[in-house]
Amino acid sequence: MEFFRIHRTIPFMRHALVLNAISIITFILAVFFLFHRGLHLSVEFTGGTVMEVAYTQPKDVGKVREVVSGLGYQDVLVQAYGSPRDIQIRLPVRQGLTSQQQSDQVMDALKAEDPAVERRGLEFVGPQVGDELTTNGLKALAMVVVGIMVYLALRFEWKFALSTVIANLHDVVIILGFFAFFQWEFSLAVLAAVLAVLGYSVNESVVIFDRVRETFRRQRKLSTPEVMNYAITSTISRTIITHGSTQLVVLSMFFFGGPTLHYFALALTIGICFGIYSSCFVAASIAMWLGVKREDLVKGGGKPGRDPDDPNAGAVV
Repeated sequence: MEFFRIHRTIPFMRHALVLNAISIITFILAVFFLFHRGLHLSVEFTGGTVMEVAYTQPKDVGKVREVVSGLGYQDVLVQAYGSPRDIQIRLPVRQGLTSQQQSDQVMDALKAEDPAVERRGLEFVGPQVGDELTTNGLKALAMVVVGIMVYLALRFEWKFALSTVIANLHDVVIILGFFAFFQWEFSLAVLAAVLAVLGYSVNESVVIFDRVRETFRRQRKLSTPEVMNYAITSTISRTIITHGSTQLVVLSMFFFGGPTLHYFALALTIGICFGIYSSCFVAASIAMWLGVKREDLVKGGGKPGRDPDDPNAGAVV
């Protein structure tokens, strides 16, 4: 399915140096803000108080959040769980107050707004839990990267594997750089979005590299930059359809999902945009500069009769 077909190949690789210079500058800025400002970690990572309250009638989460925010909590997570009458509140650590004192303070404010509210549960999440989540998150990220490299090395060639991993790490660091620069809250949901972006970017890279391999087999006289240009141009329509439809869903979560999904959808939006850019321009250009050629993807050195995927293999004239 295609919305349109481009009949003339766009010379993307002609501008590869400029595009990658932009990527390097953006990457360096992201790394700078990560070290200079750091991530604004949520309660799951830093520790805090988790309390559960129950109402007699379904309660608007937004109103509960307004009451708690009125106490000076800027980074509070309020969400319904189980039923609309049950609300979970996550409070960051506040100097000079114990977990019990924080909970009592919040309950007094909630009862002033609705005397029927009851406290059902209270627990303190220590920083050691946050350290464990951070370690496990980094392990998950490392496992994803290794899995991507193994998969692409087996399916294509190590040059494609290396270029794809560099491009995907480029996306991850830029997402983290945005969160560090604007000091947006980095939660487990955002970490899940980052891991999802990795898989999403790999999918785009696989589609383009599949077209690269197909073009190398069919168009023997094209140079590597021309093959890259053709592969990217011929997949533009597919990219618009898939990424456009995905972005519509993400935007619906961003605008209508409430504060709980706000930063999750924001991370996905940044990741999708940079994922398209990195798959089309960063990964392809790095593979080109690594010297990928037809012989890397076609067995038998590209000689007819030796390549099992060659349509002319075994033909007798």
